Amino acid sequence: MAVNVAGVVVMVMFYLLVLGVGVWASVKSQREAKKNRGDKTEMILLGNRGINLLVGTFTMTATWVGGGFIVGTAEAVYNPSMGLIWAVMPITATMCFIIGGLFFAEPMRKNKYVTMMDPFQTKYGKIPTAALSLASLISEIMWVTGTLIGLGKTVCVCVCVCVIAALC
Repeated sequence: MAVNVAGVVVMVMFYLLVLGVGVWASVKSQREAKKNRGDKTEMILLGNRGINLLVGTFTMTATWVGGGFIVGTAEAVYNPSMGLIWAVMPITATMCFIIGGLFFAEPMRKNKYVTMMDPFQTKYGKIPTAALSLASLISEIMWVTGTLIGLGKTVCVCVCVCVIAALC
């Protein structure tokens, strides 16, 4: 079993960097929570509604660009039957984020909504919102699955094991 040492080192360094940023953000948010005695839910989930443009942009990008997206796009572009046209997804998703930010961010902040489903609950009630939430939940489960498969394929390349073993 051959191990790609450089790949393993880069992967470990990346995850240590992610861990370090998480610890730093946790310490910073605890300091902010002690200074500001606001609503605890807003502090934890929404950054006290004070996330600046740079942090918000990086957060949205990190949420959107997962392992499944990177590995899937690279695989689709490499496949001769699909080609470069499959790389158009980043452009369309970026346009969706810009349009969503321009038209929805301000009204949602003004009304102090916490989730994307809150405006639907206000307008249509709990039953239709529950149906929309189920659709959202299913898509999130698929997204997490794709991200884990991307992580498994990355480990598979670095450690030279089959994808199933890398996922387990």
